[in-house]
Order: sequence, then structure tokens, then C-alpha cells
Amino acid sequence: MEFQYIKAVHIIFVVTWFAGLFYLPRLMVYAAEANKMENESAKTVLLSQYQVMQRRLLYGITWPSAILTLLLGGRLLSLYPLTDWLKIKLIFVALLYAYFISLQVIFKQQSRGYFKYSGQQLRAWNEVPTVILVAIVFLVVLKNTVDFWWGLLGLFILVIVLMIAIRIYKRIRNKK
Repeated sequence: MEFQYIKAVHIIFVVTWFAGLFYLPRLMVYAAEANKMENESAKTVLLSQYQVMQRRLLYGITWPSAILTLLLGGRLLSLYPLTDWLKIKLIFVALLYAYFISLQVIFKQQSRGYFKYSGQQLRAWNEVPTVILVAIVFLVVLKNTVDFWWGLLGLFILVIVLMIAIRIYKRIRNKK
């Protein structure tokens, strides 16, 4: 019974963590684009507002959710045998935490007025958690090596479709 309760709360914090993982890079895109504005007063106001929004999202929702996800996931690991599919899932989870740390680095850079990445680059970076989420969900639901390889092929196709969509969006946006 304890396992189901911990699993339920774990899933809730995974969802709130992903909300931050999806929205934070979007705010970074907006900040990067605002930084290129020629109107200095509008640029200053927008950058200040995006900075507040990013900080509140990062420290008020995303970090607490990431920490609770990790703690509850650790507890679930102590209650569940370490299977092959779970080992692979944990690799994707580690990649997700590495991605999250990269968002922290970008946030710090933008906070200091250093915009290393363009809005377009950040748009592409914003798709990383989607790809990892798909991989994790397929692993958790299928729990089968053969199905996993089909899922991996689907994941590869998803990445290609996302990259094409980003390029199409860029062309459409550049025409306006």
C-alpha cells in the first residue's frame, strides 16, 4: 500500500517538474528575443519581467518539484526491484536532471545579461524534455526490450519531426 501512495505523489511532482521544464525555456526564448529589441525602455521592462517570472518558476516550482521527484523516486527504488527497463529509464532520468542543470546555467547567464543562445536555439533546446518524456513513458508502460527498440525508433522519428517543425516555424516567422 505504501508503494502506491508514494508512486502517486511521485507522479504529481514529476508533472509539476515537467511544467517548469516546459515553460522555463519558453521564458528564456522570450528573454533572448527581448534582448535584441531596439527600443531600450521596452527591452528593459520585458527583460526585468521575464527575469522575475523565470526566478519564481525556477525556485518556487521547478526546483522543489525536482527535489521531491528525486527523493520519492529514490524511495520507490528501495521498494521496487531494479529491472533492465528501470535501469534504462534511470539513464533518461539522469539526462533529464542534466538538462535541468543546463537550464539553471542559462538562467544564471541571462540574469547577468549574457545571452549566449538565440531564441531559435532555445526553441530547439525546449524540445529536449519532450523527447525524454516520451522515452520514459514508453519504458514505464511497455517494460519490454523488444517494444523498447520500437519505441526508440519512434523517438528518433519524433526528434526528426520536431527539428523539421522548428525549421518550418523559423521560415514562417522570418517571412512575417
